Amino acid sequence: MTYLFNQPSDFARELTEGFVAAHSDKVRQVPGGVVRSTRSPEGSVAIVVGGGSGHYPAFAGLVGQGLAHGAAMGNLFASPSAQQICSVARAAHNGGGVLLTFGNYAGDVLHFGQAKARLNAEGIPCELLAVTDDISSAPPEEWQKRRGVAGDLAVFKAAAAAAEAGYGLAAVLAVAERANQRTRSFGVAFSGCTLPGADHPLFTVPEGMMGVGMGIHGEPGINDAPISSADELAELLVNALLKEVPQAVTTLSGQRLSVVLNGLGGVKYEELFVVYRRVAQLLTAQGLTIVEPEVGELVTSFDMAGLSLTLFWLDEELERFWRAPANTPAFRKGSMTVAEPREECEFNVEQDSIPEATPASREAAQCVAAALAAARDVIVANVDELGRIDAVAGDGDHGIGMERGVVAAAETAASMLGRQAGAGTLLQRAADAWADRAGGTSGAIWGVALNALGTALGDSAKPDGARVALGIRQAAEGIMHFGKAKAGDKTLVDALLPFSEALTQRVNAGEALPQAWLNAAQVAQQAADATAQLRPKIGRARPLAEKSLGTPDAGAISLAMILNVVAAVLNQGQTERPAVQETQAQ
Repeated sequence: MTYLFNQPSDFARELTEGFVAAHSDKVRQVPGGVVRSTRSPEGSVAIVVGGGSGHYPAFAGLVGQGLAHGAAMGNLFASPSAQQICSVARAAHNGGGVLLTFGNYAGDVLHFGQAKARLNAEGIPCELLAVTDDISSAPPEEWQKRRGVAGDLAVFKAAAAAAEAGYGLAAVLAVAERANQRTRSFGVAFSGCTLPGADHPLFTVPEGMMGVGMGIHGEPGINDAPISSADELAELLVNALLKEVPQAVTTLSGQRLSVVLNGLGGVKYEELFVVYRRVAQLLTAQGLTIVEPEVGELVTSFDMAGLSLTLFWLDEELERFWRAPANTPAFRKGSMTVAEPREECEFNVEQDSIPEATPASREAAQCVAAALAAARDVIVANVDELGRIDAVAGDGDHGIGMERGVVAAAETAASMLGRQAGAGTLLQRAADAWADRAGGTSGAIWGVALNALGTALGDSAKPDGARVALGIRQAAEGIMHFGKAKAGDKTLVDALLPFSEALTQRVNAGEALPQAWLNAAQVAQQAADATAQLRPKIGRARPLAEKSLGTPDAGAISLAMILNVVAAVLNQGQTERPAVQETQAQ
């Protein structure tokens, strides 16, 4: 468990402050994360990495000379928002463009993708790459769906060394892509991790078993198997990875590769060395040459007990980049001359431009802001009841989290109107505010949803029914991918999917958006109420599934409430805003 914290909600912020205080010679804090505190060559490419906090040394610990120029840091296990990523990228930018690189998780893909679009619109050339090294998370023919785990280090290091060597943005991206194609990882977990303030693990592994292929957030792997000996585990990992040698590697004998044996937080270094002993024997027996291996904690998951093995198949250039010196708080290689410190005026952290919008989109933004204000009012009026529903089988904080998020979103929307923002930008900034202020699962989910809708609407055309329906569908897809929820799991998805399907059907049938939304909202309300008959299959309510029976899901109920009041805004004249009804647990 996590022993040392103050307020759980302050943990990510306070760990960042302490990290910077301990390593001020290498990093500086900026809004959204950290950047190098030393100068980089003018005109060079900046490598910005990132993801949720809770995985140290990833991602902040890899910022420094020879590695990343900046790290965008989300809340615990939550993607940083597009706003945070842009803030870090602006501060890290050296004039040669920015490569955004991160593990392949839905929230990260969405937020980093949005950040790329914003940075390019601001005139900062930007590319991105999602690392996909975890072979257990998808078959080879669907490698684009694979997660990014400890192979992040190999890709980050190769890209950073290329940038240090003076490569341009396109060439740095090409190196990163080749490193990603040549990196494979496979891991196991023995137990889950416990977040600050929680009284139970985020996920569990059956006693005496190990989750083979399990992800660092508890994502499903291949199967559970009895815990093996160290040698047997080494053989399992090596054999699995040698079945997936990259196509560029035509023969094993004589091939050079690097190896990363990564501890996930609860496995001690001494244990890792016992496993690595056998890993090295097995690889050498295949005629392989191991180049500068790494054994230790590189991508962790709080106190999760587990480990992963990464093979990074080298070519001449990638080996040179892997061997290149680096000096960061958590990763050092070789020796290098310490760069001059950057002056305060050199950090570009204040730029916050608003993309130009058409009059039609600015007019639509007023409607969006009114809808968010209505959502704020109904959530604030029912925050206690939402908390009561959530407390039946959860921790009871859904109402409070929703209130924080929607209030922040509504405030930001009002501010964006004053700055002549279009509908897309207004929604994206409101999404950032919601995710930043709310935290937790609901904050991440609503951040993903509003960002997806904002991306679909854009700042040019006047949103029509088809475009809104598309945005809602993309929001649902993003939430399901990010949260791993599906219909029947007793989550917000059980109301969102029927709403999306009904809205699309009615819009395609020629119904005007206001009426189509109203009718679809009624479908969502019925679906939300019907979640009372479901047992939760994921999330914190799952251990109390039977207790939850008879009470609807709080996330589905709050979604239905918001959809109903948005319908009133769209249909102008309908001002009555329904309050959630008392629902007694049976």
